[in-house]
Amino acid sequence: MSNTPVRTPRERLLAALDEVIRKVGAQAVLISDLVATRVGLNSTDLECLDLLQLAGPTTAGQMSLHSGLTTGATTAVIDRLERAGFVQRRRHPDDRRVVLVEVLDHCGPHIEPLYRELHEGLMKVNARYSNRELDVVVRYLSEALEAGARHVSWLQTQPALSHHRPRHKSVTSEPIAAANARPASARVSATRPAATPRPRRTARRGQEPQRPSARRK
Repeated sequence: MSNTPVRTPRERLLAALDEVIRKVGAQAVLISDLVATRVGLNSTDLECLDLLQLAGPTTAGQMSLHSGLTTGATTAVIDRLERAGFVQRRRHPDDRRVVLVEVLDHCGPHIEPLYRELHEGLMKVNARYSNRELDVVVRYLSEALEAGARHVSWLQTQPALSHHRPRHKSVTSEPIAAANARPASARVSATRPAATPRPRRTARRGQEPQRPSARRK
């Protein structure tokens, strides 16, 4: 008899939803990494660039809130994007003390072709759903996004896990204890190279080689 607990229809649905979300998240990371390598960025910088494009000109502090990164990490991202020629810093027109970060115009045409096939595929998927159904999807994902933002804030308070790995045992011909238990003479002979046989003496020029004496009967 199976020990698998019987799930209700809602439990099965929630399990399937959780699995799909995890797969979509993993796929999004892989796609982002592939696109990032083709435009000369890392995946984190590419995603922050996308957030900047969605938000419009924004401050580093606002970008930090949107991305969930620390202020120091956000500044480093902006520096890399600026050096790569994707964004620029400029003073706020109404308050010169505020520095805005904005995406340069050429970035869209430079990156969008790498997402075109995915966009066209999703447009076909969207066409199969009514406006009411799509509204439910948008509402659900928006609330899930807020839950993810809270999780990012929580993760930033957690200590890093230990990176120590168990040491591998060295491979020897025999255990050290067993080797030390042998007699000293045996241990020395085991470590000392074997004596090479001496070459046979050859007769000097002009002399006959000595023959072995015949064994007496």
